Amino acid sequence: MEYLHWDEQTITDFSEKNISDMYNRGYVFTRKGKGVMQQTRSVRIDLKKFELSSENRRILKKVESVQVQSEKLPLKEYDIRIGKSAKDFYGEKFGPGIMSAQKVKEMLAEPEKSNYNLLMRYIIYGITTREASPDPALGWTIAYENPSLVHYSYPFYDLKAAPKDMGLGMMTKAIDWAKTNGKKYIYLGSLQRPSDTYKLQFEGLEWFDKDKGWQTNLDEVKKILASAKMTE
Repeated sequence: MEYLHWDEQTITDFSEKNISDMYNRGYVFTRKGKGVMQQTRSVRIDLKKFELSSENRRILKKVESVQVQSEKLPLKEYDIRIGKSAKDFYGEKFGPGIMSAQKVKEMLAEPEKSNYNLLMRYIIYGITTREASPDPALGWTIAYENPSLVHYSYPFYDLKAAPKDMGLGMMTKAIDWAKTNGKKYIYLGSLQRPSDTYKLQFEGLEWFDKDKGWQTNLDEVKKILASAKMTE
C-alpha cells in the first residue's frame, strides 16, 4: 500500500509543540519507524466548528450500543489476538501483507519503535468476554494524542461481529470523543483515493494542499479525488 506523500522527515524533537507544528504543516506520523513523518493531503476537523449533523446522528444510532474506552500506550499486557484482528481486517479490506501482527505489536507495546501513544477500544455494552478472549472490544484504533490534537490513525474491527457501519461509527465516535476531551483538532489521515470522500461529511473539515496550505473548499478536493489514480 503506497501512501500518498510529498515529503518525509524523521524528527528527534518529540515535544508537543514540535509535533503539533509538524501536523499543522501537513505531516502525520507513520508506522515506518520512530519519528518518521510524511507530508500528505492531510484531513483534519477544527473541533470548535464541529457539531453532529443529522447524517452523523444516523450513523451513531446504528452503533449506539458501542462505547469508546481509551488506554495509554504502550500496553502493559499485549494480547496477540489484537494483532491478529488487525492483520485479518487489513488483509480482507486491502489485500494480504498490508498489516502484520508484528507491526501492530510494535505500535502497541514497543515505544522505542512506535510513534503512537493511545489505543481506543470500541466495546458493546453488556459484553464482558468474546470468543474466550479477555478483551471485549469489537474495534480498536491506534492513535497519537497530545493536549491539542488526536491523530486517528489505524482503525480496525471484527468484520464478522461488528454492527453495520462500524467503521464510520468508530470515526464519528472518535471525533466526538476528541471534542469532549478538549482537543483543538482531530486528524483523520489523508485524502488520496476516490473512496476517501466519506471523510468529507463532517463539519469543520479542512484538508492540506502542498502549495496553498489548509483549505476548506470541499468541491475542489472532490474533483481531485474523482480524478485520482488508485495508489493502493
